[in-house]
Amino acid sequence: MARRNIYQVGDSTLRQISKPVTEFDDKLSQLIDDMIETLVYADGAGLAAPQVGVLKRVFVATFDGGRTFIEAVNPVIVKTKGSRTAAEGCLSIPNIREKVERPRHVVVNAFDRHGNPIVLKADNFDASCFCHEIDHLDGILFTDKTVGKKKGSK
Repeated sequence: MARRNIYQVGDSTLRQISKPVTEFDDKLSQLIDDMIETLVYADGAGLAAPQVGVLKRVFVATFDGGRTFIEAVNPVIVKTKGSRTAAEGCLSIPNIREKVERPRHVVVNAFDRHGNPIVLKADNFDASCFCHEIDHLDGILFTDKTVGKKKGSK
């Protein structure tokens, strides 16, 4: 495993759309392992591949202080329910927290690192985290969705 650099706001990589993963191989496993190490070191809750300069549809997350990890490859939100507004932050936008409205509950279809289909269900903070990381895969930053932000402004 290796810790990777986290790209910061202003880097054009963060605004690009990630490509689906087509090969579930050792290279993908290495990327996921590196992302987990990077996430632990940065003391974050989630990290998407574009944040480490890789335009692949992959994210990792942890909600228990790094004891267990969620790995999602080619994630797709298939169901949402409710709404909540809460402050979010991002490892790529340090020292900024802004309120964002997200679903209260989400269901995400994805694959694990071996290509096995998985279903992830999350509520509240965890649901917001999944949405936040999937937004990264589409070149969207949480600051684009700040509550009260005027439409069309970035």
